[in-house]
Amino acid sequence: MFSYRHAFHAGSHADILKHLTLIHLVEYLQEKPGALTIVDTHAGAGIYSLEDGFAAVSNEADGGIFRLLKFAEECNASGKNLAGGIQNYLDYIRAENPQEQIALYPGSPFILARLLRPQDRLKLFELHPKEIDILRHNINQLKQAKQIDVYAADGFTRLKGLLPPPSRRGLVLIDPSYEDKQDYRYLETAMEEALKRFATGCYAIWYPILTRRESASLPDHMKKIAASHHCSWLHTELRVENTPGERRLQASGMFVFNPPWTLEKNLAEALPTLVKALGQGAGAEYLLKSFEARP
Repeated sequence: MFSYRHAFHAGSHADILKHLTLIHLVEYLQEKPGALTIVDTHAGAGIYSLEDGFAAVSNEADGGIFRLLKFAEECNASGKNLAGGIQNYLDYIRAENPQEQIALYPGSPFILARLLRPQDRLKLFELHPKEIDILRHNINQLKQAKQIDVYAADGFTRLKGLLPPPSRRGLVLIDPSYEDKQDYRYLETAMEEALKRFATGCYAIWYPILTRRESASLPDHMKKIAASHHCSWLHTELRVENTPGERRLQASGMFVFNPPWTLEKNLAEALPTLVKALGQGAGAEYLLKSFEARP
């Protein structure tokens, strides 16, 4: 279970979808002054070099952040504006790269850290024995370090102990590797327990789109859980390629419990641009669905 490293996928199209969604969720929830507790159940190392290490081996950033940056430059040169959410996302990536060249890609912990207001708290979980040491070192370099708690623990099982947060305002990101098929079952259990304790929380779940049965059925399982707890939901997917085999990840999705009303509009503007910028072939496409629970 410890073969997976977030760095292999740093800056990929999957990261772009996840972080674009995540930034919008946090910024919406921060429109109210009350303290916000954010939990990342599978934090990884926090920030990654795109020039060496695992990210340089996989080169997934070439089809992700680097491809998007090139598209943004072309739009700027021709006087076209990017969808607001995409430009905002790129600003956060550039914030970690003082030089013009993009050499570092911030994972969710670093993006979330930059978003923290003084009253907010960030809880990070990481179980990988090597990643946790790197994560602690990286977090300690941040000015927001005192607002961030890092746990060498299983985020699935420890999540319920943090709910509900003291302010009753919270956002949870769940993005395991899913290399272990049990992660799908652990996710369902964690969501059932979380919604029992904190039904009004916002939960953002990332997942890879694979041919395996567990991956294909995940959205339907999440919808059933949402229905049983009378939750609204939003489901989105981004496919950049559709070729035989799974030599590399071609698509991923986000499922959000209790999404803000603005998220669907934000993604409806951004997703067509992402398909155009990142798509490779006629199979590139996106999906966007939502359901609003009635009182």
